[in-house]
Amino acid sequence: MVKILKKELLVPNIHFMVLESDVIHLNAKAGEFVVVRADEKGERIPLNLVDWDEHSISVVFMEVGTSTRKLGCLQPGEMIADLAGPLGKPTEMVTDKRILALGGCYGIGALYPVLRAFKENGNTVITAIEARSSFLLYWQEKLKKYSDELFEITRDGTKGFVGHVDKFLNEYLTKTSVDMIYAQGCTYLTYLVSQTTKPMGIKTVVGLNPIMIDATGMCGVCRVIINGETKFACVDGPEFDGHAVDWENLLTRRHIYINEERQSLSFYECEKYG
Repeated sequence: MVKILKKELLVPNIHFMVLESDVIHLNAKAGEFVVVRADEKGERIPLNLVDWDEHSISVVFMEVGTSTRKLGCLQPGEMIADLAGPLGKPTEMVTDKRILALGGCYGIGALYPVLRAFKENGNTVITAIEARSSFLLYWQEKLKKYSDELFEITRDGTKGFVGHVDKFLNEYLTKTSVDMIYAQGCTYLTYLVSQTTKPMGIKTVVGLNPIMIDATGMCGVCRVIINGETKFACVDGPEFDGHAVDWENLLTRRHIYINEERQSLSFYECEKYG
């Protein structure tokens, strides 16, 4: 059992949670993730590590299905069943590069440790965060600490650049050049970023979030196709070359259990709220 030290609703449906741990920080690196289980009947959920110290680790998550809804209902002082990590490969670090980092949704939180590592390694970091509307953006001040510039993108035009990341990239990259693109967020966002930058030939690294179970390379559920080869996101990733990802396969697999997930959430809410 693992104690919840802090929990905060960052924006509607997206939570920041601090979990007690005195060992994960010893090996934690930017780009890695942990697996949490809300209760003994809950599924294992992979979540990006967003920060850590000698007493705790932090995650940001969005309520999507039953397991994240259970996690979102817990409060500081309560316990979750399991916490394992750090898992996956850390972000491949570069130096003296000009990097454009993009994040949306829970991916905004996932950017934080990576921006910090990029900056500490002497890179120029331009950050862009996107959301449907301005009230869904968060952590601007935290991200600015490790960003040379920070752009806000909203699809409804309530703040910053108006549009989606593809429009932003097309306009921004006609005015200035970058050595590398880094993206964290939902599968559609990372897909859109990769499809936009591929014709430009700009190196693009994306964090993937396929369905995952054991997170140690044993079950194979998180398999993704990279350059025609099967890879496991848990041990070979979760970050890959966005131009090498078989996006059709990934998007199909992400939705394979959508009906079962809806039934599970409906059943859970009926049990909890009547």
